[in-house]
Amino acid sequence: MKKIIITIDGWSSCGKSTLARGLAKELQYVYIDSGAMYRAITLFFLRHHIDWSDTHAVESHLADVSLEFHQNAHSEKSEMYLNGENVEYVIRDMVVAEKVSEVAALGPVRTFAVAQQRKMGTRKGIVMDGRDIGTTVFPSAELKIFMTADNAVRVERRFKELYAKNPNISIEEVKANLEMRDYIDSHREISPLRQAEDAVLLDNSYMTMEEQLVWAMKLVHERL
Repeated sequence: MKKIIITIDGWSSCGKSTLARGLAKELQYVYIDSGAMYRAITLFFLRHHIDWSDTHAVESHLADVSLEFHQNAHSEKSEMYLNGENVEYVIRDMVVAEKVSEVAALGPVRTFAVAQQRKMGTRKGIVMDGRDIGTTVFPSAELKIFMTADNAVRVERRFKELYAKNPNISIEEVKANLEMRDYIDSHREISPLRQAEDAVLLDNSYMTMEEQLVWAMKLVHERL
């Protein structure tokens, strides 16, 4: 059966990974969370006290970073491994979230990550979400989706997600973090967040996960 590459880009907390996982499961494709890769690199830099304003330091330490995705047999979800360690839950921490957009904007980091992402897609049959997947990583992808949602809805979604892990977090902190990430993601010099010309826009502010999956599967069948 023909296999394609599906890219899902968009703003933070739009449910990109949820839709991507759903599509991958439905199609029996490989799901790749590009954001987890940048979060893992950020975690590595934080742990090793690397000054990412120093280009030489960034380039030299990237050689010590090994990123892999492994399937969790119990949850059936793909999880991020950094140098052999499962960091799937650590990288979702607010400390990493506050710095990941800065690290992801660095030229050497993007070159490093994009090269790995392209290698993962050589056999097609993948669903990858992120900020520049349809514009930079796979500009020839057969299906590109760009996701957005009302800002208040996004803040509420993100707050619920983080509150479950940290009851001390405030909705104001979450809102400020999202606004900062939006600005950095859309204004960075290299591969800024933008909708590809041939991407299909999905505003899921008031859609259920099931409705989004049905909508996306219709597009997949059209491409296949």
